[in-house]
Amino acid sequence: MTVRDNNNLSFICFGGTDWWYHNRAHIDKQLFNRFARLGPAMYINSIVMQKPGIRQSKIFLSKLARKMKSIFKGVKLTDTGFWVYSPFSLPIHHIAWARATHEILLRFQISLVAYMHRIKTPIIIVACPAACDTAIKLAKDKLLVYNRTDIYEEFPNVDSEIIKKYDLKLKSNADLTIFVNKKLFTEESYQCKNPLFLDHGVDFEMFSSADQGGIVPTDIASIKRPIIGYFGEINGHTVDIEFTEKLVELLPEMSFVFVGNISSDCASLKAKKNVWMLGMKPYKQIPHYGKCFDVAIMIWRQTQWIQACNPIKLKEYLALGKPVVSTPFTELQKYRDVVYQADTPEEFARCIEKALAEDSPERVAARRKKVETSTWDNKAQLVLDALFGNKKVVLPVGNDK
Repeated sequence: MTVRDNNNLSFICFGGTDWWYHNRAHIDKQLFNRFARLGPAMYINSIVMQKPGIRQSKIFLSKLARKMKSIFKGVKLTDTGFWVYSPFSLPIHHIAWARATHEILLRFQISLVAYMHRIKTPIIIVACPAACDTAIKLAKDKLLVYNRTDIYEEFPNVDSEIIKKYDLKLKSNADLTIFVNKKLFTEESYQCKNPLFLDHGVDFEMFSSADQGGIVPTDIASIKRPIIGYFGEINGHTVDIEFTEKLVELLPEMSFVFVGNISSDCASLKAKKNVWMLGMKPYKQIPHYGKCFDVAIMIWRQTQWIQACNPIKLKEYLALGKPVVSTPFTELQKYRDVVYQADTPEEFARCIEKALAEDSPERVAARRKKVETSTWDNKAQLVLDALFGNKKVVLPVGNDK
């Protein structure tokens, strides 16, 4: 594909999550916000990947209702000028005889909507492995970009072998494969035509300037300090709930505040007197909650998923200037000069107390300095450079929402 200027670019992104119901900090959404400045663009909400489980019927029905609601929204134009669409899809990737028919149906829906909205010869971006076959066929004679940002084969209720096959197929076909975890990049880059280690970005200005305004959300304003805070989804797949409960009990005089969806059984944690769960908030409000934290925490389960991750919230916490205490994971090591690491609830509690005692304006500045150049604009430009060569396609300045 030859690019002479920015006017002949368009994009379709198969997102890893639903635009309407998930935090918009995710890399696929952040990069796509920037790419959409270059031409017509459409974000495809996550293709159904998890198999329904009888034992989790309540959770499945809740997700089904949310997905149907997303589908019935139709094609919507966002504030930043690109389209969002939820095609009809089914969790049948594990049923061999049905996959081909399902793929044709999916491709027909997307091709029709793209044609209606004048999205021609788009660059295809894939963050959801379940979109593999459709994305590869749509990308014929076009550019294909694969975001290998998580090991989806370790995701609950998926057919791991099928997802592994999709992943390998995408890596071998993609013109560019993006990794955000150095360990995963080292282990898998040989499987790719053109691998790129990108690392995650951060809306640095939005987070670093949050404390300059007088906005304090009412539901956190009256909570007693010190506030030990976490923003993001709370689920048993990533967050160590039992560890968190023990930590909360060790520090009864401190307030633990969780901002985000609760997708696991956290009744025991929620019932504790020094715990507040405030629910999911719009992305633009997250910095105003985070600036109220005295210490920010990440209590991850020690799984393959976590060791292959690179949490965006780490950079957001640092851009806020907040002390951070975390359980260990691979990508944390490069931030050990500005982050406290703990392996047990007891050690974690001591680190929180130490973080509170040692905090200072100098440490706040050092944390922000650590991530100030990791903006999403810079990350998006690195992707464009890898695709088209240095500065052949320049990202315009924009105001993303």
